[in-house]
Amino acid sequence: MTTTSDLISRRCKPCEGGVAPLEADAARELMAALHADWRIGADGKSIARLFSFAGYHRTMSFVNAVAWIADSEGHHPDLNVGYGKVNVLYMTHAIGGLSDNDFICAAKIDRLLD
Repeated sequence: MTTTSDLISRRCKPCEGGVAPLEADAARELMAALHADWRIGADGKSIARLFSFAGYHRTMSFVNAVAWIADSEGHHPDLNVGYGKVNVLYMTHAIGGLSDNDFICAAKIDRLLD
């Protein structure tokens, strides 16, 4: 079983396609290593989590920290930013579904709030 520490210790691997997305069972196993607020999309091709903050400054500080993780890992989420909230959505676009990279980044984002 993969743990949060396992995911955090890993680095994203470049993905230009040519590999299959994770199977549903593998995605569910990796979800167990993330915060319980992460959800698998209805189509099974993405994971998302809504983060809430007290105020705009904290929200934007979090967005900047997520951007730093994304650039460091070379794997970028879709962000929907509003006052006091950020929805983070990961999907490996090159393969049209989930990869280990999505879970590695999600675990690193979870660590920001520990």
